[in-house]
Amino acid sequence: MDRIRIIGGNRLNGVIPISGAKNAALPLMIASLLTDQTLTLENLPHLADVEQLQRILGNHGVDIAVAGRRERPGEAYARTVHFSARSIVDTTAPYELVSKMRASFWVIGPLLARMGEAKVSLPGGCAIGTRPVDLFIEGLEKLGAEITIEAGYAHARAPKGLIGAHYTFPKVSVGATHVLMMAATLAKGETIISNAAREPEVVDLAKCLNAMGAKVSGAGTSTITIEGVAKLSGAHHRVLPDRIETGTYAIAVAMAGGDVVLEDTSAELLESALSALRATGTEVTSVGNGIRVRRNGGDILPVDAVTDPFPGFPTDLQAQFMALMTRANGVSHITETIFENRFMHVQELARLGARISLSGQTATVTGVNALKGAPVMATDLRASVSLVIAGLVAEGETVVNRVYHLDRGFERLEEKLTRCGANVERISD
Repeated sequence: MDRIRIIGGNRLNGVIPISGAKNAALPLMIASLLTDQTLTLENLPHLADVEQLQRILGNHGVDIAVAGRRERPGEAYARTVHFSARSIVDTTAPYELVSKMRASFWVIGPLLARMGEAKVSLPGGCAIGTRPVDLFIEGLEKLGAEITIEAGYAHARAPKGLIGAHYTFPKVSVGATHVLMMAATLAKGETIISNAAREPEVVDLAKCLNAMGAKVSGAGTSTITIEGVAKLSGAHHRVLPDRIETGTYAIAVAMAGGDVVLEDTSAELLESALSALRATGTEVTSVGNGIRVRRNGGDILPVDAVTDPFPGFPTDLQAQFMALMTRANGVSHITETIFENRFMHVQELARLGARISLSGQTATVTGVNALKGAPVMATDLRASVSLVIAGLVAEGETVVNRVYHLDRGFERLEEKLTRCGANVERISD
C-alpha cells in the first residue's frame, strides 16, 4: 500500500496547475446516461473516483473513450473523454460497485428518467457521516416514482415516466440537487426545486444539461426550475476548475510560506475560504487565469471558521484549514455544521504535536511553535491532505499512510508540490 513521505521545512515557490473538479466531474459523467448520443467532457481529472465511476457506467452499457494521453511524466494534463450510452444494457447498479463510492448512487436519477426503472444499491463511501439517501428518494417520489427498499437496494419505478412537480428540500443537499435536476430534465412538465444547493458544481451540471438540450434555469440560486423535454442530445462540455484543490494548495502555501500561482482557476469559486485565508495574513490576489498566494514571513494569525453550504466556508476545506491553524499565533475555533463525524483528523494532527480540543462540533485549536514529524494515518480524503499540509512544516519526517484516500480526489499531488520545492515523495511497498 502506498505512503507519502514528507520532509518539512521547504517553502513553496512556482506554479501549480489546478485540475478539473472531481465534484463536478462525477455528476457530469452520470449525465451521460440521459442520452443515446455522445457526451464529451474536457478537463476530466484522472482520479480513483473517476475511474471507479467509469466502471459503474460501463456496467450500464456506456462506451468510454479517452482522447489523448499524458505524454510527459511529472506534469498533469487534463483529459478529454467521450461517453456514449447508446443503449442501456442494465438498469441495476450492484453493491460491489456502488459500495466503493457514494456518488455512484446518483445513477438512480438518469436511469429512472430515461428507462423508467432503476435498481441501485444503497451507497458506501468514506466514513465522515451517515449522509442518508432519504432526500434523493423523497424528491424522486415527488416526481411520481415508486421506490421501495429491499435487501439493501433502492428499487425505483416510473413506468409512465416522471411528472414535473414542486419539491422543497428540508435541508440543502448537493448530491440530491444533482439527482433531482437530472431526473427532471426528462420529466413531463415543469419541476421547481426549492432550497436547492447553490454550489458551482450544480451550476456546471446545469450548463452541461442545457448544452444537451435541457431547459434548466436558476442554477446557482436556491430555486431551480426545469422544463422537461422529450429527449436530450450529446454535447461538448469543459469541467470547471476544482475549488477544493485550489483552496488546498492555497492553504499549503500559507502554511509553508512562499509564492505560488495557482493556474486555471478562479477566486469566485471559493471567496469565503479565500477571505478566511487573507485574515490569517496571507496575500491572495487574482492574476490572469488564476490566483497568486504569498506568505513571506510573519505570524499566521488565528481565524475562526464555520462550515456552511455554498457560498459559505466549504466543509471540504475544514481539515486543511485546521492544519493551518495548528501553527497560528493564538487560538482559533473551527465549527463543522455539515457532517457529524468530520474531525477524525484531529487525533492524527495531535500525533504531530498539534493542540486541539473538541466540544461537540467545534474544535478549539491552540497554535504551537513547531510540529514534529511522525507516522500518521489518513482516515478520509480531506483529512489525508490536511496531514500532508501539516507535514510541510513539521520538523523531520512525516509519513502519511493509506494515501489511497488522496488518490480519490487529488491528481498527482506529490508531483505538483515537488515542482514547487516541497520534499514530498510517494513510497510504494
